[in-house]
Amino acid sequence: MLDEYTHKVVLVGDGAVGSAFAFSLLQSTHEIDELVIVDRNQQKATGDAVDLADITPLTSPVRVVAGNYQDAHNADVVVITAGVARKPGETRLDLVNKNAAILKTIVDPIVAAGFKGVFVISSNPVDILTTLTQRLSGFPKERVIGTGTSLDSMRLRILLSHRLHLSVNAVDAQILGEHGDTSFAAFNEITINGKPLAERVQLTDQDKEEIEDDVHKAGGRIIGNKGATFYGVAKCLAYITSAIIENRNVVLPISAPLEGQYGINGIYLGLPAVINSQGIGQVIEYPLTVDEQAKMTHSAKAMKTVLDSIQL
Repeated sequence: MLDEYTHKVVLVGDGAVGSAFAFSLLQSTHEIDELVIVDRNQQKATGDAVDLADITPLTSPVRVVAGNYQDAHNADVVVITAGVARKPGETRLDLVNKNAAILKTIVDPIVAAGFKGVFVISSNPVDILTTLTQRLSGFPKERVIGTGTSLDSMRLRILLSHRLHLSVNAVDAQILGEHGDTSFAAFNEITINGKPLAERVQLTDQDKEEIEDDVHKAGGRIIGNKGATFYGVAKCLAYITSAIIENRNVVLPISAPLEGQYGINGIYLGLPAVINSQGIGQVIEYPLTVDEQAKMTHSAKAMKTVLDSIQL
C-alpha cells in the first residue's frame, strides 16, 4: 500500500526535463521510497517508470510507477516540469499564457487530492509559474519553490572557471533576479576558494556585462544546437528535491518569495535560500550595490507586468 512508504515524490511532466530529473533523482538520494510519474501520455509514463526501475538495484530500492494526481495525497514533494518547451528564438516569457493555463489544470487537482508537501516548479517562465502556483494552491510561501536562478548560477560558475583557468569547484557565484534576460550577477559576493573574487582578478564593467550576457545566452545556444535544455535544470531539480527530503539545509539560488527584501513584495525571484524539509527555511538577503539594486527592481517590475496580464 502507498501509505507504507515514508518518502514519496510525484513528478508531473515526463518530457525531456522530467525524465532527466527522475534519472538524476534516483542517483542523488537513498531516502526516497516511491517515485510516481504523471503525464498526459500514460503510455510514455509507464514506459519510463519501467525503464527507470531497472536502475534501482544499482542505486536504491525505490518503487517507480506511473500514476495520477490522486497519488499526491501523501507525497512529500510534487515536482512540476509539465508545459510547452521554449523554441529557438522564443523567450521564456513568451510561454507564459500557454503554461499558466496548463499549470492551473495541474495544481488544482493536486491540492484537491490532499497534498500537504512542497511544490517544486521548473516549467518556464519559472518565476511567474512559481508565483502562480503559490497563489493557486494557497500554500504557505515556504512550501512553494522554483528552480529560479540555480541553473544560471551554475553557468556563471563555469564561465568564471574558464576565464580564470580554475576548477569549477573553486568558484562560488550566484545569479539573482529573473531566470531570464533581466537576471544579474552578484559580483561582490563571488568567492574563489573562499576569498573574494576581487583578490584574484579585477573585472571591468565591460567584463561584467560580457559575463552576464554569456549567462543570458547560454540556454539559447543549447536550444539552437539540440532543441532543448534539460540535463542542467534536471540536476538542479534533483538537488533541490533531495535537500527537501533529507532536510539538508543547503543554500542555493532558487525562485523564492520576496516579502520586503530589496523593497519588493508579492513575487518570486531568484534569491539564495536555505532549503530543508519545510521547503524554504530562510531567504538570504545580500547587500547589493546601487546598480544591482536597480537591476533587481527592474527584474521585479518586468515579472509583475507579466503577472498582471495573465488571466486564469
